[in-house]
Amino acid sequence: MNHETSPTNPRRRHALVGAAAAAAVVPMAGAATKGTAGRAGAPAGSIVTRDGVTLYYKDWGPRNGQPVVFSHGWPLSSDSWESQMIFLASQGYRCIAHDRRGHGRSSQPWDGNDMDHYADDLAQVLDALDVKNAVLVGFSTGGGEVARYIGRHGSKRVAKAVLVAAVPPLMLKTAANPGGLPMSVFDGIRAGSLADRSQLYFDIASGPFYGFNRPGAKVSQGLINAWWAQGMQGGHKNTFDSIKAFSETDFTQDLKKITVPTLIVHGDDDQIVPIDAAGKASAKLIKNSTLLVYPGAPHGLTDTHKDKLNADLLAFIKA
Repeated sequence: MNHETSPTNPRRRHALVGAAAAAAVVPMAGAATKGTAGRAGAPAGSIVTRDGVTLYYKDWGPRNGQPVVFSHGWPLSSDSWESQMIFLASQGYRCIAHDRRGHGRSSQPWDGNDMDHYADDLAQVLDALDVKNAVLVGFSTGGGEVARYIGRHGSKRVAKAVLVAAVPPLMLKTAANPGGLPMSVFDGIRAGSLADRSQLYFDIASGPFYGFNRPGAKVSQGLINAWWAQGMQGGHKNTFDSIKAFSETDFTQDLKKITVPTLIVHGDDDQIVPIDAAGKASAKLIKNSTLLVYPGAPHGLTDTHKDKLNADLLAFIKA
């Protein structure tokens, strides 16, 4: 082996890294162009929606396992579900999660950043992968996406549903929803996003989202950094529009259409989506539902209470 072909040669090493990167990119580009699903066991793939939006998705676990499909919160991505996905995939379930349009690694359309489009995008992911007998799991904004999906597309592909710290039935305070949050709260989020989106995301993650603003809280800088990074990966216009989508969409009629067994999980110290106007109200509207209240849990319980949530998800899916 001469110096030019040696792996220790900087030029040779850079060429090898470049070739590996190119090899990794080519299959993904092909999947996006063709709008086809990735192979079983492949880490991710993409589809193209009817209105030309490329949606990135992960497909973990055995192809023949019962599908568990995850919808993430604002302004995050499918990465926020990694603790649940690796656990359930290891238990033999096929775990699928996509980045919502405008979030994560999906493309950033200027329009269509609303719940109807989110639900229709989810429908196209399920159709492309021919998902059947699925358990749909939605966190926060993703819970609204799951509810609107069933409201618009029915439950022919759905066996069960799970709403985790979810925004339904309606976050905004109105005459008919006096327990909701005032518009000034969401106007403040919009103002913060326009003024300094990066700082806003840092403040949310390091404060109320995980309950790190509570006395005696064990703060994880890693969680804060991961939350911030996921949020900043999303498009500014998309995440801005999504504030209206998650706060002003009324899911009451969607919840009434849910007939499959539904698990509702909510922390009683949720400072982002208060339990009384969300989890407890949803439990009253979904006939075949079970409400699990996590004492002292914050909004981001998928991380802070991941072991308990994983066990509860597994028990519910198996039941």
